[in-house]
Amino acid sequence: MGTRWDIFGKVVDNFGDAGVCWRLARELAAAHSLEVTLWQDDLAPLARIVPGLNPAVDVQRAMGVTVRRWAEPFSEPSPAGVVVEAFGCGLPERYVEAMAREATAPAWFILEYLSAESWVDAAHGLASPHPRLPLPRRFWFPGFTARTGGLLRERGLLAARDAFRHDNAAQLALWSRLGVAPPASGEIRVSLFCYPNPVLPRVLEAWSDGDDAVVCLVPDGVAAGALDVWTAGNVPHPGLPFRRGRLTMHTIPFVPQDDYDRLLWLSAVNFVRGEDSFVRAQWAERACVWHIYPQSEGAHWPKLGAFLARYTSGLDTDSTGALVRFWRAWNGASDAGPIDGAWRDFTAARPAIERHAERWGEELATLPELASGLVKASRERV
Repeated sequence: MGTRWDIFGKVVDNFGDAGVCWRLARELAAAHSLEVTLWQDDLAPLARIVPGLNPAVDVQRAMGVTVRRWAEPFSEPSPAGVVVEAFGCGLPERYVEAMAREATAPAWFILEYLSAESWVDAAHGLASPHPRLPLPRRFWFPGFTARTGGLLRERGLLAARDAFRHDNAAQLALWSRLGVAPPASGEIRVSLFCYPNPVLPRVLEAWSDGDDAVVCLVPDGVAAGALDVWTAGNVPHPGLPFRRGRLTMHTIPFVPQDDYDRLLWLSAVNFVRGEDSFVRAQWAERACVWHIYPQSEGAHWPKLGAFLARYTSGLDTDSTGALVRFWRAWNGASDAGPIDGAWRDFTAARPAIERHAERWGEELATLPELASGLVKASRERV
């Protein structure tokens, strides 16, 4: 019971939801020897980050995981022993009805979005009975405390990170795959992954006019509209960087998740968005800046504030102020002040922020690991 798992996910913000589902599926198969099927409604985002995946093929195998297109009307396969419903996407009705006909109801987990808000501790693990059928469901909240489901962290991830940072040949190979030169002495290398952001041009101006040489790496297609305007149509292309003042911008290809991790490990500042890249930046233990997914009526602001309160605990007052101001300015807060000044303060505080990021990562590594926790709960059938 429970050796076959089905994970259902729908693409909402293009890469984040698909990325989390794929990381979970991969870890369950690799570390726990489970038979995992990932059902996804749109395979195109996955194909950009999973080596060898073909977005036109409805059923295929990749890295030990079966990937299937979720389409309606849904066929009626035999339900898995454990079912994960990612981010409230729901399940196909015919699949749910088949679950209800099983002699032993499958374990059904509703994987929720990551949050640092305090209420998550109390909500994690709560039962959520199906409104019509005798099917037990259980909420599973990722989080930043021991009372949550923790974060996805592959076995050996931190050791692999540390080994990579001491492997010059492996680093050179990464920069070669990305089509950029290794970092030069004195430059600030920035990885930029964000949603459309109206303040981005002002940050680019700050980098261009600043005292430090900044080399910014942007995945192909990210922030394309803002870059097109700011560069007057000279958006960088692979192998053709754009230079203005102290700023050099490179477009890099979308890469498999493992290479994206490596990019985060080597960059001085990581701009990340949503959930998947946000968590990976924390495992990188470098200075990072989060572009939280904007929600209607400002519902994202309490979430940003809750994380900042947790994250800056133990960081000195001046560095905390610099980090909070820049994060809020980057997310469009009207009271954060000019973003160019916020960037200068953030840069000045970066050594302290990076030391703090290392301590924060060490603390996170003592918390539950999300995939392992799901496996344990599925076997206990609480």
